[in-house]
Amino acid sequence: MTALTGRSRVFSRSDLILLGVAAAATIGATVLTSGSVVPFVVSATAVAVLAALVGRAVDHLSDRLGAGAVGVLQSALGNLPELFISIFALRAGLTTVVTSAIIGSILANLLLVLGLAFVVGSAKHGVLRFSEQRARLIMGLMILSVASMLVPSLASYVHSPASGHEAGLSRVTAIVLLVVFALSIPASLRRDLEPTAAEEAAETKRELDEGNRWPLWLAVGMLAATGLAAAYVSDLFVNALTPAMHSMHISEAFSGLVIVAIAGNAVENAVGVKLAWQNQADHALSVVLNSPLQIALVLAPALVLLSPVIGGPPFTLVFAPMLVTTVSIATLAVLYLISDGESDWLEGSAMVGLYVLVATAFWWG
Repeated sequence: MTALTGRSRVFSRSDLILLGVAAAATIGATVLTSGSVVPFVVSATAVAVLAALVGRAVDHLSDRLGAGAVGVLQSALGNLPELFISIFALRAGLTTVVTSAIIGSILANLLLVLGLAFVVGSAKHGVLRFSEQRARLIMGLMILSVASMLVPSLASYVHSPASGHEAGLSRVTAIVLLVVFALSIPASLRRDLEPTAAEEAAETKRELDEGNRWPLWLAVGMLAATGLAAAYVSDLFVNALTPAMHSMHISEAFSGLVIVAIAGNAVENAVGVKLAWQNQADHALSVVLNSPLQIALVLAPALVLLSPVIGGPPFTLVFAPMLVTTVSIATLAVLYLISDGESDWLEGSAMVGLYVLVATAFWWG
């Protein structure tokens, strides 16, 4: 009992609850395969909870890493469920779901998650302040990455000579984006960002409140186990997706843009808001913004290069005009809002409101 309730305990009560829910949801997704809505809800819950466990494991590694490293690691592992979902969806021929989910994930992190983080953090601590340099670095890469990712779409819209070669252009774009990501890693991992007094106080308070710390072997082992479980559950989620869409009369575009994007990004949804609540604005910004950056630089290019070998139709970086327009507007808007190094609940509310409007516009397809 001491290991669970004393000062030296390994698992806190919230850890045990999360582990229990993850186990129950995973078993439920395995057993409940009949019906159209229940299997979908249970498997989506399992994906979200497993992603939250990934976030919990990375959280226990945060005291050994800097803000940049935490953001990169959190985002890379947090995007694993969405990568698995996208692979299985491509194999099932749900290309519209995948293209919508890629743009939807970028929009959800830029507008919904970051907006909620600003609302929650500002409601408790007033104006949130963070490193202007790091914010501009991430958003600068974000703009360049999104612009590069959309080149095949633009070539198709204007009927340029390259418009008949979308597959080849997408592969070249994918390779360029992966190279840019590799070059960006050293800058993201720099430890030159010193924590503010508020962040140090928040971290100390969090450790005192939780009273537990996972050892390194347990955190790494949990990352590996939850990653494998997420891959398994993602397959179940995709199998349940099509019957659920037909039963609830939801379009593929809305399913990808909202449902798949939010379920696959549960880590950023929870961790980013939690860090803002703890007044760790730099860590929150790094976690939330690194996720859409890695989607543009890694996940989308990886799907382009993997699609010929995983089965299903070839995947290209040609997105619908509405998707291109909304992600471009959102990226520029967020850059403008965070370029001064501070934000509050009003700006966060406006970002969430914009996300709701975009999601509503895709309800009909």
